[in-house]
This record gives sequence, structure tokens and C-alpha cells, in this order.
Amino acid sequence: MLDFSSLQNALHSLDKALAEPPNEFVRDAAIQRFEYSYELCWKMLRRVLAEDQGIEAVSALSRRDLFRLAAEKRLIDDPLIWFEFHKARNETSHTYNEAKAQEVYDTTREFAVAAKHLMDALVKY
Repeated sequence: MLDFSSLQNALHSLDKALAEPPNEFVRDAAIQRFEYSYELCWKMLRRVLAEDQGIEAVSALSRRDLFRLAAEKRLIDDPLIWFEFHKARNETSHTYNEAKAQEVYDTTREFAVAAKHLMDALVKY
């Protein structure tokens, strides 16, 4: 049985940051929490699907294909939004400017909702 506590804790941490009145520091904290929450989401998704489909089949998948398979298995509603989350995650890692930071911060709210749905689906799967 998989331990989902690290993902649950990460999502709770993100929720706490998003509940604070926005300012530069809260924004930056939320972005950092989005980054590690996103990483935990796709890695936990990969583990769950590997148990179901076999490690060989899942390890050969690109991240996009992993999200497509997750949608097929009804663990997520739409892989396209997860492609956007991945793009936002990559943008925070490689460039930093105020406009991009605000854009990613805005994305974190949508991510938090989608990640909670994923978490619920993973636990039930």
C-alpha cells in the first residue's frame, strides 16, 4: 500500500499559502509549494499506475503520455490542464520575473483544485 502522506502534506501546505492575503512573499511561497506539490503529484501518479499497469509499461511513458493514461483511467479529468501545470512548473525553474511569477501564482489556485481531485482519485484507486 502506498503512503500518500507526503502528497497530502504538500497540498495542505499549498492551501495554507493560498489562504494568506497575497503579497510578494506569499506569492513566492505559494509558487515554491506549487513546484514541489506538482512534482509529488506526477511521481505519485506514476507509482499508482505502475502498480496497475506494470513498472515496465509506465516507465517507458513520457510525462504527457502518463497524464493521458491517467485521464484514460479517470484519475484526472483532462490531461491538457496538467500539461499547462508542467509548463508553469518549468517556467518557474528556468526564468524569473514579476509578470511570470504572478501568472504562475494565479495558476496555483487552479492546480490546487486539480491536485486535490487527483489525490482523492489516487487514494480510491
